Amino acid sequence: MARQKDTIAALATPAGTAALATIRISGPDTQHLARDILGVAPLPRFATHGDYTDRGGDVVDDVVATLYAGPNSYTGEDSLEISCHGSPFIAHKILADLLARGCRPAEPGEFTQRAFLKGRMDLSQAEAVMDLINARSERALAAARQVLRGALGRHMTGLVDGVLGALATVEAYIDFPDEDLPPEDRGRLAQRIAAVLSGAEQLLATERTGALLREGIATVIVGEPNAGKSSILNLLVGSSRAIVSPQPGTTRDFIEERINVGPHGLRLVDTAGLNPHATGLELQGVEKTLECAERADLFLVVLDATHPTPPLPERISRCITELNTLVVLNKADLLGRGGPVAEALPGFPSVTVSALRGEGLGALVARLEKLADSLQQTVGEERIAINVRHAHFLSEARACLAAALEKVSSKGPPELLASDLRGALAAFGEISGKVDNERMLDQLFASFCIGK
Repeated sequence: MARQKDTIAALATPAGTAALATIRISGPDTQHLARDILGVAPLPRFATHGDYTDRGGDVVDDVVATLYAGPNSYTGEDSLEISCHGSPFIAHKILADLLARGCRPAEPGEFTQRAFLKGRMDLSQAEAVMDLINARSERALAAARQVLRGALGRHMTGLVDGVLGALATVEAYIDFPDEDLPPEDRGRLAQRIAAVLSGAEQLLATERTGALLREGIATVIVGEPNAGKSSILNLLVGSSRAIVSPQPGTTRDFIEERINVGPHGLRLVDTAGLNPHATGLELQGVEKTLECAERADLFLVVLDATHPTPPLPERISRCITELNTLVVLNKADLLGRGGPVAEALPGFPSVTVSALRGEGLGALVARLEKLADSLQQTVGEERIAINVRHAHFLSEARACLAAALEKVSSKGPPELLASDLRGALAAFGEISGKVDNERMLDQLFASFCIGK
């Protein structure tokens, strides 16, 4: 913890040439450094314009500096943000001068770690900072913002309060071993534990949503050779990302591209055509298609509207359902007035398009957005998306709560019941960071970027 008393500095904007660059400083020497650098004592939360003067008395750049006095700062301690011109040379000179004045280079995530240790945010909020930075869609941004504003913390506080109330009831009877819980108290206790268990399961159900928001919804395009899969990819991406040819079997490997559909981020995957008679390299491509399908969240089954619908491989048929699949009848421009020759899969939603002419794109995007919406899980009216670490401890808490509920119904010893409830409390504490685990914290914040 001695390192927490160091004054740290880091570049908080990406490396490279830009209009501006920002250097962050945080720690006990911040105000002293600000006076030395600017020649004046800046007022907290007011932008101070002046020259950055290095230790040798030379002006490095014309800067704007903002002082944030602790504890009312991001880190909870005195901090300074210096905006200079975005030349990498200037930013490096300022940073080098700060280090020469006694600052230590900030480690990845150290500013946010200090904010957590100073009580400015709980651990779930600290993790949401990185989710906010990495958000690639409106939905991912909204979920990260809600957790950063304490939505998950509020839910965890409610669950913890529920367990504490149950534990207080149980421990009152531990002190009086000759007395047993009366039926009415046992019923209320079971209801309270069941309510907490339900809340934990509700949060656990958002784990998949969290993965989809962070990684993007894996949307795999499948179909027979020359049905227009690559053309559909290009149509959705808005550029010629994949090679298109009248010759069947052009795509031998999968191509992945990220797009946004409404508020959702999708990882669009174009795959090799499903040729049942494939050999050699084409056969390897088909095998990769089947592997991609088994990891997919959504499917676009592309059919040539001028040909009869071909049978799908069993490994594809096992993966697709009416809830995760959209059938795309392509080549509408080649159809006569009689309508499509191909028949959409029975019960599956479908849309007719012409990838060549760009017709039907709006309907395709709208149906895709609707499918993506169906994958999203909410907690009440809030969009909370837990991560793998949260899910691990929620699962531990769920197991403890289920064991506690079983002991209530079987009139088990109150000491063992209390032990289960304490186990649930400890697991909940790991999510919010109330349990002191320095090694876990170091690993978590090391995944952050420098300057955050």
